[in-house]
Amino acid sequence: MKILCLSDYVDPFIYNQNLKESFKDVDLVLCAGDLPLDYVDFVVTILNKPTYFIFGNHNLNEFSYYHKSSGDMASPDNHGMNRHNYGHGGTYAGFKVFRDQSLLITDPLTGKKRPLLIAGISGSLKYNNGLNQYTDRQMKRRLLKMLPALLINKIKYGKYLDILLTHASPRHIHDKEDPCHKGFECFNWFIEKFRPTYLIHGHIHLYDAREERVTRVQDTTVVNAYAHWLIDF
Repeated sequence: MKILCLSDYVDPFIYNQNLKESFKDVDLVLCAGDLPLDYVDFVVTILNKPTYFIFGNHNLNEFSYYHKSSGDMASPDNHGMNRHNYGHGGTYAGFKVFRDQSLLITDPLTGKKRPLLIAGISGSLKYNNGLNQYTDRQMKRRLLKMLPALLINKIKYGKYLDILLTHASPRHIHDKEDPCHKGFECFNWFIEKFRPTYLIHGHIHLYDAREERVTRVQDTTVVNAYAHWLIDF
């Protein structure tokens, strides 16, 4: 399974008429925040593949459409794309767990087919009281609300999660020391307890090709999706 990851930057390599030819073998698109939704819509329209997105701390004009209430946070969904797009082709994954029946994988432990297990977390660490910013304690509470859905995944499929899609990074993994770009300590806790195969994040811009963007932490590969990055799952 090939996964195209995008975040933070409208990449000319993606936003062009040759997108379908360049990424014709992509099975899934994950957008890790701070992207205009018309850019996400373009990718969905051209590639016509399952696409999940979250919000970061910028490009929040349509954030309120997806957060009319907190009552549906973390509810598990068997793909459910139409109920979470509000007119956009992509599925909003913020604070929700998805079991995507359109993306079946073979579990390496059991050899059985099962749906891809995805969860998303919007937002960054609080630095100026702006929209979609959270303290570490507030973010951990949101992670804990996903616990029932994660436990069902573990019982039913033998794994809590395949992919955690976030905007911010875990603390001390790809993050920076300025207040805006520090990562969440609770993401490290999540990695230790639930061991997703991938944690895919944005938020950290890369201006030097030598900067580290893929890091292994226990059983989890942490990927900085800035601009674009391709994963062979």
